[in-house]
Amino acid sequence: MKPALLEVMRMNRICRMVLATCLGSFILVIFYFQIMRRNPFGMDICCRKGSRSPLQELYNPIQLELSNTAILHQMRRDQVTDTCRANSAMSRKRRVLTPNDLKHLVVDEDHELIYCYVPKVACTNWKRLMMVLSGRGKYSDPMEIPANEAHVSANLKTLNQYSIPEINHRLKSYMKFLFVREPFERLVSAYRNKFTQKYNTSFHKRYGTKIIRRQRKNATQEALRKGDDVKFEEFVAYLIDPHTQREEPFNEHWQTVYSLCHPCHIHYDLVGKYETLEEDSNYVLQLAGVSGYLKFPTYAKSTRTTDEMTTEFFQNISAEHQTQLYEVYKLDFLMFNYSVPNYLKLE
Repeated sequence: MKPALLEVMRMNRICRMVLATCLGSFILVIFYFQIMRRNPFGMDICCRKGSRSPLQELYNPIQLELSNTAILHQMRRDQVTDTCRANSAMSRKRRVLTPNDLKHLVVDEDHELIYCYVPKVACTNWKRLMMVLSGRGKYSDPMEIPANEAHVSANLKTLNQYSIPEINHRLKSYMKFLFVREPFERLVSAYRNKFTQKYNTSFHKRYGTKIIRRQRKNATQEALRKGDDVKFEEFVAYLIDPHTQREEPFNEHWQTVYSLCHPCHIHYDLVGKYETLEEDSNYVLQLAGVSGYLKFPTYAKSTRTTDEMTTEFFQNISAEHQTQLYEVYKLDFLMFNYSVPNYLKLE
């Protein structure tokens, strides 16, 4: 009787072990299929392409060794920081930014990007790219977007449209970038575009008439009425006139970059340059995880303002006015590591 009882107990123990094993295997199978349903290719979700934010890609790259590009952009960031620190009294005249100061910062929620656009530094093409990135399929080819449509404010969301907590969150979590250009080359480009093209009548009326009235002696009634023949020397005299800066802020096309984008108050993760526009732009797109299907638009523009053109425009500017103009744009020269042009005759 006793051996029979022991046998029954042993069989019960074996059955329980088999049942536990089967149940465990069943649970593992269910867990496996749950994982496969969410990630059918068996990839590690944390490392799937595009799952890392641009900030992670920039500051915590998967490869341990920093690329030459990453080192270059670190140097540019350091240059901005050092200039802000060395010129704190001048660069931080305003201690606190208001939402109105953020109207140039374009936000892409889907890729966690913030782009501060600077007119005359390829901002039309970058606005086109931001429309593609934030359009959720509405656009695919940036060059199919008309230039005037890229400048319609309703087509892009800017940081000033958010609440203060939302602004702070995005400034902390999103990758912030801007593009800069040699300051005087940008200035000449703005002058050529806004004052030498007959179709820009709105600029002629608003600014041209004012500049001629203040800077031209014995101006004709036609010039005062149309404002369409502003000379570069008159434009420079207008910019350095203390009355101009007291009256109202500069127009965005000739406003300083540090006044448009506030790099001493906002930490920019990437500073792209017009001189290396294509490489820097595609690096941003790479960090955003979209370089496989989106590239910066390239095209040969024969009318672009060059250093040689800029030199010619400054030939008729007096040394006194050159010195005063340099002082207006000095922080942009220093902050973005542009040397004093050879053609300048500074006093």
